[in-house]
Amino acid sequence: MTNLSKKLCTTLLAFSILGSYSFAKSLKVGASAVPHAEILQAVKPQLKEKGVDLEIIEFNEYVTPNLALASGDLDANFFQHAPYLEKFRTERNLKISQIGEGVFISPIAAFSDKYKSLDEVKKGGVVAIPSDPTNGGRALLLLHHKGIITLKDPTDLSATEFDIIKNPKKLKFKSIEAPQLPRVIKDVDVAVINCNYALQAKLDPTKDSIAIEGPESPYANIVAVRDENINDPDVKLLVDELRTENIKNFINETYKGSVIAAF
Repeated sequence: MTNLSKKLCTTLLAFSILGSYSFAKSLKVGASAVPHAEILQAVKPQLKEKGVDLEIIEFNEYVTPNLALASGDLDANFFQHAPYLEKFRTERNLKISQIGEGVFISPIAAFSDKYKSLDEVKKGGVVAIPSDPTNGGRALLLLHHKGIITLKDPTDLSATEFDIIKNPKKLKFKSIEAPQLPRVIKDVDVAVINCNYALQAKLDPTKDSIAIEGPESPYANIVAVRDENINDPDVKLLVDELRTENIKNFINETYKGSVIAAF
């Protein structure tokens, strides 16, 4: 056998060996640290077994993950509820969409260092709420359903303080960026905080709050993807794995009611 023949045989053998292996595909997903990234970590081994390497990129605010997804820096993100995504993509004209059904509900809750119930809050009290319109409206809806204020239309998920028609305690509302809300609890009478930021600050929404959203909430957290990749099989696999009994059990055992599976 000539040297050329030997090299050709070696090359063909190498291709044959390589062809017998399947290489894992990388899937880059942006997420809030708690609980989203933790839930992704729980699903990572299952994806690995099915040929998908999950790379989790953590974010500590609500704007960059959607911009990074739209620009192609991420394959998907998992940090937001459907109303927030809808408002964000419309306002910024982004071609990103929800894929699959909701994974969990992360209840928003009211916290106070001064009072043990909303009824105890004195007239003129200061209430801190998230500054982004969607979660600001969500905070007001919580207060409406607890009977502290009355909104003109309690089905309006984008309600603002201008939609309050009854405010018997004459509460004053202060809009603050969502990640900063746990830091201002001592400076205000009440702070309404998204669950993920409460958990990061070691606050247990089921034990430490003075009011918490119920399971009827429309704010299920979802996976988002660019419109062009809405049929991507790897992202579909991610969504399927996030909605298994194993993940439901992980959510129930880990968060004990602070996070509620939506399936």
